[in-house]
Amino acid sequence: MDIDNHTLFKEFILTGFSQDLPTRILLFVIFLLMYALTISGNIFLICAVVISPQLHTPMYYFLCNLSFLDLLYSTGSLPKMLLDVFSKKRRISIIGCLVQMRIGFYLGITECILLAVMAYDRYIAIRFPLHYTIIMNWRTCKIITVIMWSGSYALSSIPTSTPLVFCRGNKLDHFVCEILVVMEVACGDLRFYKITIFVISVLVLLSPLAFIVVSYIFIIISILNIHSAGGRSKAFSTCASHLTVVFMFYGTSMTMYMGQTKSFTTSLKYISLVYGVVTPVLNPLIYSLRNNEVKEAFLKILTKSSVPWTG
Repeated sequence: MDIDNHTLFKEFILTGFSQDLPTRILLFVIFLLMYALTISGNIFLICAVVISPQLHTPMYYFLCNLSFLDLLYSTGSLPKMLLDVFSKKRRISIIGCLVQMRIGFYLGITECILLAVMAYDRYIAIRFPLHYTIIMNWRTCKIITVIMWSGSYALSSIPTSTPLVFCRGNKLDHFVCEILVVMEVACGDLRFYKITIFVISVLVLLSPLAFIVVSYIFIIISILNIHSAGGRSKAFSTCASHLTVVFMFYGTSMTMYMGQTKSFTTSLKYISLVYGVVTPVLNPLIYSLRNNEVKEAFLKILTKSSVPWTG
């Protein structure tokens, strides 16, 4: 993360979304509400899983990982975005920008792998219900978690650890330091960065997505063989929540990192707004509204918190 001595700028300017005052006020209210919902929703979901013994299963363990990741992802961009809404010059230091870029890239890779792990967990639970606790034991879950977080860090470090030289201006048409946007103002031979980012994108987007698709083919076959209507409904419910998140995250991420980015550079910030801001807000809602076990845990927490203390 060291900055090369030939860097010509000390800071970047993020253009954000609008210079119009009424629009900025509206955006501030929307982003503040979204950040509040992201923090409260994901923390509440984690607390529900931790407090409720019936949720102490691998599925909810990985769901807690997703909520924790969403908390980090949104905190890495939204507070700065809120500060920049009313700022005339939305400045960020080069060091701060590169740190933000690296964290965002790291968390994005982690979520790609995590969604594939969650699909595998559902596959084992539905395909081999009698052996589920044996295959997905806590030791296995912890090993998968360590490999997932450390492997993502290693992959994200490849294109972000080599210093970049910036000489094509210091304006970034974005609300956050996204790696593709930062590269637009870098100079020199960028073939290594572009090839590396493309290879990593294929590795962490197409490979997990293919794994998820294959997993759900077997999951659907297994669900159709379930004789109980209630069992089929419950299985479809948990899978539908996960698939909704997969479509939202992978759809926008693949458009961002595997599309012809030069032809819609100005649209990158709107695409990244979906998976970087909107998805972390919706994840806890999607998993709670479609899951009776989570809703029951929420109700228990609310009931306990509403009982007056008598001491």
